Amino acid sequence: MFKIVFLTSLRFYQRFLSPLKPPVCRYYPSCSEYAFWQFEKNNALFAFFLTFFRIVRCNPLFRGGFDYPKIFKIFKSDTLCFKPKFLAQKKLHFLYIPCEDKGFYLVKIIFKGN
Repeated sequence: MFKIVFLTSLRFYQRFLSPLKPPVCRYYPSCSEYAFWQFEKNNALFAFFLTFFRIVRCNPLFRGGFDYPKIFKIFKSDTLCFKPKFLAQKKLHFLYIPCEDKGFYLVKIIFKGN
């Protein structure tokens, strides 16, 4: 329930309010995209806290840079496959990269061209 409310309010912000102001986010992906991915893939309470701390860090006192969301998801061994032919078929939208604390970094794949 809360997830749907947060996701719809984030989409509203991204479509109608964000174009009215200049792009000033110090991180990639932007804070609103980071929040959307967190609420889409994680628990709502956990996503809220991670998004809150990300927004607090988005100021001139921090360097900025790449800050992909961490996703804590249980994968079955038969669903994990990193074969290059999936990339050729353009079916992947997100790539889960394992990190040191048993989680995954979520990286969005953007296809250009056809």
